[in-house]
Amino acid sequence: MAETESAPGAQEFIPPQADTIDQLRAAAAGCRGCQLYRDATQTVFGRGDESAQVVFVGEQPGDMEDKQGLPFVGPAGRVLRRAVDDAKIDASRVYITNAVKHFRFELRGKRRIHQSPDRVHITACRPWLVAEFARLRPEIVVVLGATAAKALLGPTFRVTKQRGELMPWPAAAQHPEDFAQVPVDSAGKVADAPEARLLATIHPSAVLRADNQEVAYEGLVKDLKVAARALAR
Repeated sequence: MAETESAPGAQEFIPPQADTIDQLRAAAAGCRGCQLYRDATQTVFGRGDESAQVVFVGEQPGDMEDKQGLPFVGPAGRVLRRAVDDAKIDASRVYITNAVKHFRFELRGKRRIHQSPDRVHITACRPWLVAEFARLRPEIVVVLGATAAKALLGPTFRVTKQRGELMPWPAAAQHPEDFAQVPVDSAGKVADAPEARLLATIHPSAVLRADNQEVAYEGLVKDLKVAARALAR
């Protein structure tokens, strides 16, 4: 059966009583919302401070992330950590996650070659992002690359056209109502989510693929400095 016909979505795997990121992470380990779980080693959920000032949203875990169960621990993660430091963003106040929580790849011999997630995978996994944001209170959301942009901002958003621009969050989301309220207590009381801002930039892996890595890296840091200045205001 084709993947487009067999992606029930993550919603049924999200426990309604989950109050914390840790509880969501535990539940995500059993997610079968799309076919990617069949070949991946494990679910790779977000990590970081639940009270983070900055939330980074990337594409999907890579080979090393899939093996270790943590996002951004491979080569792209090293680029991101260096860029965060160079932009003077406090790494201890950061939460990092991906739009898709399982590694999609093509096997070539013994090598697992990254494949970008399809729309079906982004859509199926999106409920996890919504659930994460319901338990986070960021001042800045940083979207890393096209897949994350599609997940949060819709298929027509182009990172190349609007990178480095501060936009209102959650108003800029494709479905802002999904992010407009956050739970206050376990009894079901909710409140309006605090207003924040969103900034889109390239994925750190794009730096590694660039013909001129130095220029690409400088562009990434320049965008992150916009976020850093917004935090300082």
